[in-house]
Amino acid sequence: MTTRIRQGAPRAGAVPYLFLAPAMVLFTLFMALPIGYTAYLSLRRTKVSGLGLGAGARTEVFAGLGNYAAAIGDGELWAGWLRVLGYGALVLALMLGLALVFALMLDAAHVRLAQITRISIYLPYAVPGVAATLMWGFLYLPGLSPFGDHPFLSAGLVTFSMANVAVWGGTGFNMLVLYTNLRAVPREYYEAARIDGAGELGIALRIKIPILVPAIILTTVFSVVATIQVFTEPTTLRPLTNTISSTWSPLMKVYRDAFVTGDLHSAAATSMAIAGISLAVSFGFLRVVKNHAFGED
Repeated sequence: MTTRIRQGAPRAGAVPYLFLAPAMVLFTLFMALPIGYTAYLSLRRTKVSGLGLGAGARTEVFAGLGNYAAAIGDGELWAGWLRVLGYGALVLALMLGLALVFALMLDAAHVRLAQITRISIYLPYAVPGVAATLMWGFLYLPGLSPFGDHPFLSAGLVTFSMANVAVWGGTGFNMLVLYTNLRAVPREYYEAARIDGAGELGIALRIKIPILVPAIILTTVFSVVATIQVFTEPTTLRPLTNTISSTWSPLMKVYRDAFVTGDLHSAAATSMAIAGISLAVSFGFLRVVKNHAFGED
C-alpha cells in the first residue's frame, strides 16, 4: 500500500498543471509569442540598397536600440501622450467617482428598484466600443444631434466628447466591481453603526469607503491601463471631424506607422515603449498607494 501511494504522488502533483495547460498554451500562442516577435521586430530595420528595386534591394538588418531612440525622440508621440494625459484625467475622475457614488447608492438600506437600476447602469458597458462611439458620434454631429448645433467635435470640445463616451461605457463595470465588494461586507457592521446613531452618509464615509480601498485601487489600475491604450474612441470619431489627427494617441501612431506608412520596426519599438510606460505607471501607482495608504515602506 505504501509503495502504491508513493508511486501515485507524482501523478497527483501533476494534476494542477493539466488544468493549467490550456490557459498556458493560449497565453503562449496569443500573448507571449506576439510580444516576443514584437520585441524582435523592434530591434531590426529595413536597409534599402540602390533605388530599392529588385530582389535583395531591401534587407532586414540589426538596428540595436536605434528604433527605440527614434521612437522616444519623436515629438508626435509625446504630443499624443499629453493629449491622453488630459483625456485620462477627465475619464478617471468622472468614471471612478460616478462608479463609487452609484455603488454606495445601490448598497444603501432603503433603495428602490435596485436590480433595474443596477442593470441600467451596467448596460452601456455591454455595448461594443465601436458601436457606442459611432452612436455618440452621430449624436455629436450638428445636423443630426438632438442637442442642437453645438460644436461637440470642435478642437476645444473633442477631448471632452471622447471622455464622455468612455465614462458612459466604463462606469457600469467599475460600479459592479465596487458594488460586489460592498455586498460581501457583513451587514452586522452597518447595524452596529446604526445603533450607535450613524446615518447612511456616515456609514458610507466611515465604513464602506475604507473597506472599498483595495477595490478602488484595483479599478483605478485597470482604468489607467485602459486610458493609456485609448484607441477606439479617437479612431472611430476621426472620420467625423478634422480635429483628430492620425497620431492623436500613442496607439494611433503605432497603427499609422505599421499599416499606413509600412514601418513595422518603428511601430514595434513604439509599442514596446508604450508597454514599458504602462507597466511603469501601474507599478508606480501601486507603490505610492502601498507606501501611503497602507503605511508600508
